[in-house]
Amino acid sequence: MVKKNYRSNNTYLIEGSTGDNPKLMGQSLSDGRDSLYLEFYLGYNIVESKNGNPYKKINRATERLNLYLWQAPRTPLERKQNKNTLELAKKIRFERGQELLESAEGYRLKKDRDINFLDYFQNYIDAYSKKDKRMVIMALSKFKDFLRDTPEYARYKDKIKPIQITKDMISDFVEYLQSRHKGEGALSVYARFKKVVKYAVEHDVFLKNPTTGVTIKADQEKLTKDILSIEEIQQLIKTHYIGENEDIRRAFIFCLYCGLRWCDVKDLTFANVDYSNRLLRFEQAKTKGHSGASGVIIPLNDGLLGLIGKGERDALIFTLPSHTMCLKSLRRWVARAGIDKHITWHCARHSFAVNILNNGANIKTVASLLGHSGLRHTEKYTRAVDALKEAAINSMPELEI
Repeated sequence: MVKKNYRSNNTYLIEGSTGDNPKLMGQSLSDGRDSLYLEFYLGYNIVESKNGNPYKKINRATERLNLYLWQAPRTPLERKQNKNTLELAKKIRFERGQELLESAEGYRLKKDRDINFLDYFQNYIDAYSKKDKRMVIMALSKFKDFLRDTPEYARYKDKIKPIQITKDMISDFVEYLQSRHKGEGALSVYARFKKVVKYAVEHDVFLKNPTTGVTIKADQEKLTKDILSIEEIQQLIKTHYIGENEDIRRAFIFCLYCGLRWCDVKDLTFANVDYSNRLLRFEQAKTKGHSGASGVIIPLNDGLLGLIGKGERDALIFTLPSHTMCLKSLRRWVARAGIDKHITWHCARHSFAVNILNNGANIKTVASLLGHSGLRHTEKYTRAVDALKEAAINSMPELEI
């Protein structure tokens, strides 16, 4: 039990001896609770009093924790709440102390670190222009969801300072992502989140990077997304419905037969098509400028040339709406076809790779068609083919001899 030696302003010391910075304090409220806060010592100035005598003026700053203790807990539940709240507050005090000690700025609190990191993240997005902007937006959305859905951090759902983002919080965020995403989804979101934090560290918004040492372990060699079999692709092609978007339909079928990503198919123009040699040539948006394998050449048969058609060189082959609208249309189409699978646009790329491997294509050929710089990323498709073969054998009636 904390011994309360009240000051004149109804505050008292909970934890922190001489020389400790910050100290954990409590303030008595009229509703029967104590509000917890941190008190930072920021040095002193020598000033003159009204009568001209010099004296030390202590500079302090406070950080409200939005944590509360029952002043007189009456039930076991209230006592347990007090214990848990106090442990959390002490943990926060210790972390703030460590951050101050490790800061090259000593005990001066930088103004930039008092900003709302959620606003800082949004400003970063507003100025961001790279191809993965959608994933960066998702990273902020998932972090906001995490704060809102996690009781321990719900008080930060509208505003959180960089100094309040700890390594423990990041570890909890990673667990949150992994519980809500399959396969590489959590890895992709977290990679974008770390990218923004790293930028903030470089611009002195964080004292140190809270994501350092916190990783997501995912088997990137394992194919986790659903794929469409040849039979299901034919079933999808035969399915039409009122209000379907013809460009979305053509583009997705094209990806099923060529293995393109959404970000690449949406930017294709007729200039990418070599009609005389029946080839499609394009640079992958994902690896353009930093990979020798960013250029991809795909042979085109009559069916694919028919999907493409002809037009002005600079005109888009497929006039597609936003990724969200494409995804909604795709899911409606898949449902109309009676296919009970979670199909995203990227599943077309996976389906293409697995189906041509299943039909005897060489792994090096598949890697070249997908624009992979090596075989490591392609090998997950061979494992998926092996799993399909095993499932096919196991689907046979049990052999009894």
